[in-house]
Amino acid sequence: MKKYVLSFLLVYIPEILNAQCSMCRAVLESEKGMSTAKGINDGILYLMSIPYILVFIVGYMVYRTYKK
Repeated sequence: MKKYVLSFLLVYIPEILNAQCSMCRAVLESEKGMSTAKGINDGILYLMSIPYILVFIVGYMVYRTYKK
């Protein structure tokens, strides 16, 4: 099971991380230098990572509580 999950993540994570809506992509690709596009992508990754971090922290706290 772990092999399937790992292979799924290795295949699809790059596609998920580079995902943008078509309107944003069209506007950002027309710009020279692509500095705004890199900033937008970094912001998307930052906003996407916060819920996962919070779920991990809550899950760890629940695990630690039930472990006692």
